[in-house]
Amino acid sequence: MAPPAVLLRSWARFERRVQGFSPLDRLTVLYVAFSTGILLAHVAGWRQERPTPTESGWLLAANGLLFVAVLVAPRVRAVREHSFLAEWYVPFVVSALYAAIGLLNGSPMVVDTSFDHIVQHWELLVFGQQLAYSWGRVMPSVALSWFFGLCYLAFYFIVIVGPAVLWGVGRRAASRQTIYAIVLSFFACYLVFLLFPVGGPPYFWTWPTGPGNDAWPVLVARHIIEGQDSFGTAFPSSHVAAALTAAYFAYRGWRPLGVILLVPALGIIAAVVYLQIHYGVDALAGILVAVLVCAVTPYLCPATAPLGRAELCGDAPEPAPAEA
Repeated sequence: MAPPAVLLRSWARFERRVQGFSPLDRLTVLYVAFSTGILLAHVAGWRQERPTPTESGWLLAANGLLFVAVLVAPRVRAVREHSFLAEWYVPFVVSALYAAIGLLNGSPMVVDTSFDHIVQHWELLVFGQQLAYSWGRVMPSVALSWFFGLCYLAFYFIVIVGPAVLWGVGRRAASRQTIYAIVLSFFACYLVFLLFPVGGPPYFWTWPTGPGNDAWPVLVARHIIEGQDSFGTAFPSSHVAAALTAAYFAYRGWRPLGVILLVPALGIIAAVVYLQIHYGVDALAGILVAVLVCAVTPYLCPATAPLGRAELCGDAPEPAPAEA
């Protein structure tokens, strides 16, 4: 067979496979491609010699497995149209992708590799002070510490329970759209983390003391930051972006659910600054990401978007070549 014919058949097969992808599948492929490019750039010596060869191998393998999951998802949907795993496979691995960013951004002990000095300058321009440092110290409050601490911890509840409840009550299209929007908000923040790492206030200032700072929600939040944080993931605040996005699409899908999630979602905006987890401009940037995601998601992943199916994914018989 002539090489051009081989290329044409390969391209036709590729087109059928892409047509079988759902909007979430396509989004995931784009992120895997971009993050793999950043990883290879780090291996080649861009910015710093990080991660190690062993870590690079694991990260490449993880991206490869996620890509395989994208290829498998349409086939799973062909067996069961509303497959839980086929729609939730990306949210399951978002935390692992977050951890991978820390490996690429280097050690928190070398903070001069981050862009915190730029963000701290923006903080002064916008607020006239280092708001994350001063707010909790100037206004120590037991009530605020408890409320904001609970709001911060509610983040995990918001981004999981929102789409899960929609799925459970049978609003599958709304759930899929909510999942897409949440994942898009995470991926948008992750791309910024990879290109513009910012450590955040915990790496520069000690935790504030005073009334309320021994409240268990505050202590749990600090434990999470100290034990599970990935360096360079402060700007923009993915907590703010994902929480607001989840609450908005939960409201679109089922208003009572959205109203319940809205209070802690709005509380997270202030919580990340008051508890000295993010700079004030991190929270503002997170709001901007949420607004953009909420604006584009109905077009990128409409509630009526067709599911990715295997019969559109390269499994249909190929047409016979035309005779000369």
